[in-house]
Amino acid sequence: MKLRTPLVVLLCSLSLGSAQTVIAPAVPGITLEKADLPAPQDFYCPMDKDVRSDKPGFCPRCGMKLVIGVPDQTEYPLDIHIKPARFKVGEKVRLELQAKDPVTGKTINKFDVMHDRRFHLFLISNDMSFFAHEHPTIAKDGTLRYDMAFPKPGMYRVLGDFYPTGGVPQLIAKTIFVPGSAEDIPSFDVAILKPDLEAQKGPNTTMEMELSPAQAIVGEKTLIQLKIKPGDGLEKYLAAWAHMMAASDDLVDTLHEHPFSADGGDTMYFNIIFPRARTYRVWVQFQRKGVLNTVAFNIPVTELK
Repeated sequence: MKLRTPLVVLLCSLSLGSAQTVIAPAVPGITLEKADLPAPQDFYCPMDKDVRSDKPGFCPRCGMKLVIGVPDQTEYPLDIHIKPARFKVGEKVRLELQAKDPVTGKTINKFDVMHDRRFHLFLISNDMSFFAHEHPTIAKDGTLRYDMAFPKPGMYRVLGDFYPTGGVPQLIAKTIFVPGSAEDIPSFDVAILKPDLEAQKGPNTTMEMELSPAQAIVGEKTLIQLKIKPGDGLEKYLAAWAHMMAASDDLVDTLHEHPFSADGGDTMYFNIIFPRARTYRVWVQFQRKGVLNTVAFNIPVTELK
């Protein structure tokens, strides 16, 4: 025989700082059993924190391992050095990066795997004509190294995307300046981006974009539908069906997102909240039949009228 247990409700008095116990009468035909209570959603995705689960597993959106709870968001400083310090456009240089413990100031040398890599490096020129997504090597002392040649002078935004062991995922932005010459004077002006939501072609496919609402509004959720043609042969790239990097035209705001709905078919969906009224350059990276496609759109964002 099942016993019907009366519901116990605690009422706290703010003025007296005490608690009263009120016994509510049992409701006929309703029993309060452990099985009736929903399981606590204790597991989180450390990157997509709105993804929660009552059991361990992996994030269906970005592929990261779910963790118990999420620590407070603490920023890890990122130092960048270019060697040699004096160089010209087109010459190969080495970028050296060091992530620092925010408490001790020591260089971090342990990184958790995030999207199949331990560190993701993004570089964006101030005119937004150059975009790169790379993966530096990691030395035993934690120094990250990447060799490259800057294609043009000017300002570059450097983004470190990493997950320090024991911390939380980081997206740290730094700025570097590449010198020019008397004939090639660098421009540090904000990029002038015209709205561009037209279909964009990659190496072996075309991507179409549709927004809902059609006009993106600051602080409001914008649903982005991406249609891929042809839509066969889509493969996961770095543990996700696609990666989206969005940057405001003045390179102040940067967002790294993943589709909340995608199954390897020809359509995927993103939700994104733009923080300011600017035009945003949005790069989407995805893989089809072993070929990496990188396409870009320009999305104007306005204040709510």
